Amino acid sequence: MRANRSLGEPPDFGRASLENHDVVAQLDQRVPRYTSYPTAPHFTPDIGADAYAEWLEALPADAMVSLYLHVPFCAELCLYCGCHTSVVRRYEPVASYVAVLEREIDLVAERIGARRPVVHVHWGGGTPTILTPRDLHTLAERLRARFELQEGAEIAFEIDPRRLSQDHVVALAGIGATRASLGIQDFDLEVQRTVNRIQSFAQTEQVVSWLRNAGIAGLNFDLMYGLPYQTVDKVVRSVEQAVSLRPDRIALFGYAHVPWMKRHQKLLPEAAMPEASERLRQMHAAAAAITAAGYVRIGLDHFARPGDLLARRQAEGRLRRNFQGYTTDAAAALVGLGTSAIGMLPQGYVQNAPRMGDYRDAVLAGRLAAVRGIRVTDEDRVRRAVIERLMCDLAVDLDEVAADHGADPAMFSYDLDRLGELSGLGLVRREQNRIIIDEAGRPFVRSVCAVFDRYLSRGEARYSRAL
Repeated sequence: MRANRSLGEPPDFGRASLENHDVVAQLDQRVPRYTSYPTAPHFTPDIGADAYAEWLEALPADAMVSLYLHVPFCAELCLYCGCHTSVVRRYEPVASYVAVLEREIDLVAERIGARRPVVHVHWGGGTPTILTPRDLHTLAERLRARFELQEGAEIAFEIDPRRLSQDHVVALAGIGATRASLGIQDFDLEVQRTVNRIQSFAQTEQVVSWLRNAGIAGLNFDLMYGLPYQTVDKVVRSVEQAVSLRPDRIALFGYAHVPWMKRHQKLLPEAAMPEASERLRQMHAAAAAITAAGYVRIGLDHFARPGDLLARRQAEGRLRRNFQGYTTDAAAALVGLGTSAIGMLPQGYVQNAPRMGDYRDAVLAGRLAAVRGIRVTDEDRVRRAVIERLMCDLAVDLDEVAADHGADPAMFSYDLDRLGELSGLGLVRREQNRIIIDEAGRPFVRSVCAVFDRYLSRGEARYSRAL
């Protein structure tokens, strides 16, 4: 499928939706982020360790696999955080977790059977580099012993620049790290104090220098808008500082305020949080500053240099989306390792026990730690393809997707009727059975995807707002 804009074409940031506060508020509904379909709130205990074991054993012998390792620890808690993590003051719980994670790697590999080829390894958290250099090596060697890492495989780490030493950088280079994702969010001191994350530009610049000197060439930066006390000017200044360090990729996330799920977010001053129209202004201003620096806009919230593989895959219509966001990873299976980690296999999704005690007890008893999941149906696969293309390309040909899956395009008739309201606002166009999200509609792509989501009417799952 062809992407809906050429590589490097400067975006025309729509302003129609900015001019009407009521329209923006109406569109700022709670919708999934669509890193999977069906989404995680619809996983059930009906899919657990037994189903997961069967799915692992059924993987084709030549299936390419990706791995995700979750390290659920941080040295301190950032108040905006929505990740599954906890603060530790001593290293003993971390060391104990490493031993359990080694055992889980063995259990999963034994179920899969022969050493499967691995094309992508992502270490996430929490803070993966809270591990000592020795423990980083220990886990990396266990992975290499049980899986066949392919030449050119991407090995990516999420990094907190405030807690990274040169010894860690040497260790990352030694285990073959190819990419580092640095959390920044905002360089403004007032914002940093409010969210409990003090991180200077000099700290970040130093870590960037260490990584590049060690040969870790791929650098991603995470920035955020919608935080308390952020303004358009502050967000743009942070963007300008970030792009001066020349990262390859930038993720520009809207702060997701979900205090019913993450109670520590209640400590943030809600009165200082920008409302929907202001968040939209911050997003547009930041995106304009990033693209003015030469980056290509990728989907909803990512940016990449024109020569970067992410930008090339978007231009080719081959961009993918998974639990790490936009990705070039096209492996047939994503194996999640660690507490709360989510895996994706041809049959469906599984999630490990979120509670550390439950995860540890299962693994040490020789059982897989999966406690919930969902089996995808044929209809789910079709709708997943539609949603992924909308999220990646801002366009989808429903006839083409249906043909690829042997489905009848008539299955979308109800969904097309529901698109009418968004079309009337000028955010989405329909050319027969081709759906195109215009630039003004980009911030609301999740809302367009929600039209094709048949699970949203079931249950009372709560999500972050569209903006």
